[in-house]
Amino acid sequence: MKGFLKLFSAAILGGLVVFTAQQITKKEENQQIVERIIETTGSGSENPKPSFANYLPDMAATTSFRLAAKNSVNSVVHVRTIFQSKSTYYTDPFMEFFFGRGTFEQRTPRREGQGSGVIISPDGYIITNNHVIKGGDDVEITLNNKKSYHAQIIGTDPTTDLALLKIDEQDLPFTQYGNSDELEVGDWVLAVGNPFNLRSTVTAGIVSAKGRDINILDRDPTNGLPPIESFIQTDAAVNPGNSGGALVNINGDLVGINTAIQSNTGSYTGYSFAVPVNIVKKVISDLKEFGMVQRAFIGVSIRPIDQVLADDKGLNSLDGIYIADVTEDGAAQEAGLEAGDVIKKIGAVEVRNIPELQEQLSKFRPGDKISVTVARKNNLFDKEIVLRNRFGNTEVIDKKSNQFSADLGVQLEEVSSDLKEKLNITGGVQVLTLSPGKLKRAGIEEGFIITKVDGEKVNSFQDFKDSIDGKKGGVLIEGVYPNGMKAYYGLGL
Repeated sequence: MKGFLKLFSAAILGGLVVFTAQQITKKEENQQIVERIIETTGSGSENPKPSFANYLPDMAATTSFRLAAKNSVNSVVHVRTIFQSKSTYYTDPFMEFFFGRGTFEQRTPRREGQGSGVIISPDGYIITNNHVIKGGDDVEITLNNKKSYHAQIIGTDPTTDLALLKIDEQDLPFTQYGNSDELEVGDWVLAVGNPFNLRSTVTAGIVSAKGRDINILDRDPTNGLPPIESFIQTDAAVNPGNSGGALVNINGDLVGINTAIQSNTGSYTGYSFAVPVNIVKKVISDLKEFGMVQRAFIGVSIRPIDQVLADDKGLNSLDGIYIADVTEDGAAQEAGLEAGDVIKKIGAVEVRNIPELQEQLSKFRPGDKISVTVARKNNLFDKEIVLRNRFGNTEVIDKKSNQFSADLGVQLEEVSSDLKEKLNITGGVQVLTLSPGKLKRAGIEEGFIITKVDGEKVNSFQDFKDSIDGKKGGVLIEGVYPNGMKAYYGLGL
């Protein structure tokens, strides 16, 4: 019996020793885990808050989008665009000759378009897509609380597919601007809108890509300016009716305006695209202040870099934008940039392709000074560039001047000094592009340099505008083509 008790006591004692050793080992392991966590997550903080690796985090708290939805859903509105019934009359001479009735009426029925918008200030300013309201006769806004308002169109920009509306109301819920430059591929985002007329619908996804160019936007028909496409691509479900709605981050901050889907069916199939909010902020600010967007240019012709170009030019990277040529007397040439340079950064932001370059430049106005990092023969250096408008100067373009160019159907630029010297002229403005308008009807062709109007010299766009403004009947335009051929045109006003 005594032997059994001794054996039993020894077994218990051995078990206690093993258990104690295990607990000590486990405590040491946990302490090491805490130390690793502090080392990893507490860098730069005097009082880091550790968490044990063997405790799972509250997944409901980290993956719930309740806060983002709460902060954004009431500021996303339903946009209804009304296209009134219209009549078009035409005459058939044959019917009129034989039957005495040759005038016919063709009616376009009243129809409606549906979309979304985002309230960005408590006094009723609302962002939407240009294509949502384009051509409409009336725009009606319905809030999430079902109140409806007629909206005033403050301005539109076809090149980014954005528009600014205003309703007469105060103390409205609104969405704060975020920062689209801080978005990374893989970040969670929410799309808020009214797909298929289903009000206040929220869907979630991740950022699938940035800087996407999908060739969906056209040039601005009033001034010929090219579109800017640098979309945020997401896999959040977006359908017809979401256009103009909000893309928000997990805090509910606005990071984009949902604009397009890529689909063979017309409905969502996994790809949706939003205008980055850093483009939106600049466009909306311009529309609010000037009624039109102020585009800034650096004065270069550019090419994307592929392997063929890199091998041909001896480039050691495919990132960046290759400068094929610089505009004579333009901003880039004045700053010392040359053909063959590669643009790497605008300010502190890397630009790896043309859409990313366009996105960064779209944030600035003519007259703004920016820092551009370029590579020349694989050596990096920075240049300060003062951006210019499409006429080659640093002035802000007013709406009246823009409408003047639109009415004439022309985009003009100042003549380079080399061309002046070659043609032996002292000034003039050159026709860069033509659209249907008065200059094209007069027979003027692209490339023509206007040097005089009714015998008065033209040295700038403002000279040309002043020489035509207020005149009745017509004027005589004198000029020369780049090949040296002089020409005269009668322009009917």
